[in-house]
Amino acid sequence: MHAAAAPDLPRAMNHPFAGIDRKKLGMWIFLGSDAMGFTGLLGAYAVLRLSARDHWQEMVRDGKVEFINMEASRNLTFLNTFLLICSSVTMVLALKNLRLGNMGKFKVFLAGTMLGGIGFLSLQATEWTHLLHEGVTAPSGNFGGTFFMLTGYHGFHVFGGVCLLGWALVRGMKGVYSPQNSVGIEVVGLYWHFVDLIWILLFTLIYLLPGKGGPA
Repeated sequence: MHAAAAPDLPRAMNHPFAGIDRKKLGMWIFLGSDAMGFTGLLGAYAVLRLSARDHWQEMVRDGKVEFINMEASRNLTFLNTFLLICSSVTMVLALKNLRLGNMGKFKVFLAGTMLGGIGFLSLQATEWTHLLHEGVTAPSGNFGGTFFMLTGYHGFHVFGGVCLLGWALVRGMKGVYSPQNSVGIEVVGLYWHFVDLIWILLFTLIYLLPGKGGPA
């Protein structure tokens, strides 16, 4: 009896992922593994920061201990965070207009998302240049080492996202996507939103929770 009923069962009961597009499933698996990588880095950051206590935001330069003032960097990063959040909104609007068949708006919002990513990287490069000029480097202390590791690793993801958006935009210009074929843009959107969420976490930990020992 059970053997005869088995062929009539919905395919999804035999194959749990049968109803999920392979591209989406692949991206979710990638994001899950990538999240574990960020978790490891953030775990190391937490251990080092808790161990340093009030001396976290310090560095050694010319044999002297100096407090790292992140005020100027934090002000710039507020703008950068707003820019990245706006790019996440334009990504949503790009997908929405694609599904509605508004191809012109779809391309404009997708290009806007890519420009937002480029703007983020440009401002981050400006911030790095300023900090390096102030003597904050990876070898200068735990703060410098973890700062450049975390923001650099995230920046690499943003760069990858910009390249992905550029590739999607070129395909969009060629007419590859349509209201019936929007999975590719959905996958790009998943990646971009993940990058934005990770940045909000990093922004909170690094910039909104300054170390003690001097002016913040």
